[in-house]
Amino acid sequence: MKKSFRFYIALWGAKAGTVLLKLLRRNATFFPGRFALKICPDFMGRIDKPKTILAVTGTNGKTTVCNMIEDTLKENGIDFIDNKYGSNIDAGVATTLISGASLLGKAKKDLAVIEVDERSAPKIYPYLTPTYLACTNLFRDSIMRNAHTEFIAEILTKYIPKDTTLVLNGDDLIVSTLAPENKRMYFGIERQEFDEDQRESLTRDFIVCPKCNTKLVYDFVRYNHIGRAHCPKCDFKSPEIDYAVTNIDLEKKKMTLKTHEGEEVYDLISDNIINIYNMLTVITMLKQIGLTFEQINGGLKKQEIVDTRFSEDEVEGVKIITHLAKGMNPIACSRAFDYVRKYKGNKAVILFLDDLHVAAHDSENIAWQYDADYEFLNDDSIKQIIIGGVRYLDSYVRLQLAGIDPKKIVHQRDELSALDKLKLDGIDTVFILHDLYSIELKDATKNKVEIMIRSRVAQKEGQVEK
Repeated sequence: MKKSFRFYIALWGAKAGTVLLKLLRRNATFFPGRFALKICPDFMGRIDKPKTILAVTGTNGKTTVCNMIEDTLKENGIDFIDNKYGSNIDAGVATTLISGASLLGKAKKDLAVIEVDERSAPKIYPYLTPTYLACTNLFRDSIMRNAHTEFIAEILTKYIPKDTTLVLNGDDLIVSTLAPENKRMYFGIERQEFDEDQRESLTRDFIVCPKCNTKLVYDFVRYNHIGRAHCPKCDFKSPEIDYAVTNIDLEKKKMTLKTHEGEEVYDLISDNIINIYNMLTVITMLKQIGLTFEQINGGLKKQEIVDTRFSEDEVEGVKIITHLAKGMNPIACSRAFDYVRKYKGNKAVILFLDDLHVAAHDSENIAWQYDADYEFLNDDSIKQIIIGGVRYLDSYVRLQLAGIDPKKIVHQRDELSALDKLKLDGIDTVFILHDLYSIELKDATKNKVEIMIRSRVAQKEGQVEK
């Protein structure tokens, strides 16, 4: 598209707005793009883009993957633009392109890393063609916003540009069938000792063959519909993997990656299978733009998962772990619950899963609670569960339906007041499972738990002195 007079008015107005917002010490992450799109609806089609665009979409993990890609690029001195501090919908992407363009709309950098909300595909991909687009996974999410996974998959298949090369999770049978005409490559994890023959999760969204409607046979199940499967009647099966993790050694914190060029051993930055998938996505994407094993592993092993997603600290011998669980997202919650039950030692679990961004006036269907595997919390190693927030009674009912003894459960509307009933005797780890928009509550909760642990130790020391 040619640059029109309207385009320049939108561009210059957006840039002026960016300067003004910065002078007011406010983040110019959304407004400039929204302004530009209002003045010039096809603005993103007219502005020049970097030569190479790495885009990441999917239900879970896209923010973490983008952060890891960006940090690795920075570690290797590679310049780029990104929407790390902005929105992943059309206005946020437009803001990113504005920040990386000159006053004439020319791209100032050759590389962009863009996180794209999968539901926003119709508003972004007609104007933006990623060089490589990674899809981490497609799971059930907010019913009100995303409906079913097949609905999202159809949107992506319809709008992904034909010239984009796809980097797909080959262990996700929904993801692996996206945009079948596009050039593609697959990443995945071969069967590990912790995988199962039968599913343990409540939901599996890919059950029948898309070619002949025969029930699929799963070769192994990792969780939900993640795993490998084949049709017993036709040739449909999980795809051949181009970037395959063949071995995960949690003790040595290493994973072995097999590609068409040979094997490489990477340092793990997390023992959580979700973050191992995130690492694999990052590695596959960065290899497409020519980074070497040394550059990628060197950048990754210096990283930590951002503390808004995961953090681990120890206070007076008791571990405190915060873990993003994402209310209204049953798979994210299930993965967090599974991680908790498999963690060694005795645990207390604090569940604050209300989406505080909308919970105060929320009419969201609570069916997601019955898709989430609360049964994973019905474990002898979990000694207490504390729940609070707007939906605390719904969570209380769901926990009891999972077979959890009500005597283990503390349920109160006020989250911080509920913490007063936290029992620390015999507890090795306190887990705080929180929502995406509950970061301040998560921090306040962690701070109060730390104070309670130190107070408990001080009281015991005082008793000993007496």
